[in-house]
Amino acid sequence: MSKLLVGNAPCSWGTLEFAEAKGEQIGYSRMLDELAETGYTGTELGDWGYMPSDPGALRMELESRKLVMLGAFVPVALKDPRAHDPGIEAAVKTARLLSAVASTPKPYLVLADNNGTVPERTRKAGRITAREGLSAEEWKQFASGANRIAEAVLNDTGLRTVFHHHCAGYVETPDEIDRFLELTDPRKVGLVFDTGHFAYGAGHSRVVEALDRYADRVWYVHFKDCDPRVAAEARANQWDYFAALQHGVFCELGKGSVDFPAVLRWLAAHRYDGYVLVEQDVLPGMGAPKESARRNREFLRSVERHFDSAQVHSGVL
Repeated sequence: MSKLLVGNAPCSWGTLEFAEAKGEQIGYSRMLDELAETGYTGTELGDWGYMPSDPGALRMELESRKLVMLGAFVPVALKDPRAHDPGIEAAVKTARLLSAVASTPKPYLVLADNNGTVPERTRKAGRITAREGLSAEEWKQFASGANRIAEAVLNDTGLRTVFHHHCAGYVETPDEIDRFLELTDPRKVGLVFDTGHFAYGAGHSRVVEALDRYADRVWYVHFKDCDPRVAAEARANQWDYFAALQHGVFCELGKGSVDFPAVLRWLAAHRYDGYVLVEQDVLPGMGAPKESARRNREFLRSVERHFDSAQVHSGVL
């Protein structure tokens, strides 16, 4: 049976990039301890400065817990050409740290829009229509920034870049993901496919259809679930992105609409050999992050048989 490689991330311990969503800051040492204790073998870096930025110190923290560094999230306001050069600087700095502690598989630079900073996109997250999108010229600028950042990261560190489609950013809907992929270099820019953000941004949970649609560009996968009842309420009440988060639109795995057994079968059929990364946005009042992480890992163990590539290829599953 193929082994499912599962990681988790600092956001599951409340370390979110959004000031509106921050709660108690759990230190990285406790976070990594609890991540390892609950059965995960990989982590992402979190915001710059959350974990040690000295390569030796960071490597020691990872190796002492037998953890693999999987990537780091770098938000850049790609619509604005003035943000591109600072974005390259931040991305290369982050990628150098990732490269210094890299093992197998190699980590990714996880590039994203500067999500949650454009009022209209934040207000209408989960119900975006075509008229809220970028113009043709803005798309060119957006994609140019992503291409430049990915090229700089690759040339400097040898690491590849994946783009994170994300609600409350300019790449949220299926058509926007299509457009982004069409305009970016497939040799340098891949996609981190996020099951929960896709479900909320698309308004449906046909994630396997989406994986088929983007298959050639899916280099990395984030596992997040989406509660359809909360999503429907968010749309009916016109909640903004942060209100939807606070109401738990991204629920624990197995409690929402994402068909994770089907996703695992898809990954096995496509011989995916990387990590899946669990992201559970834990906000104040949502309970103990460690216990949430444990429940998510137990859920994945309960469906892990669907990642048995031998059975998938023989047609048993």
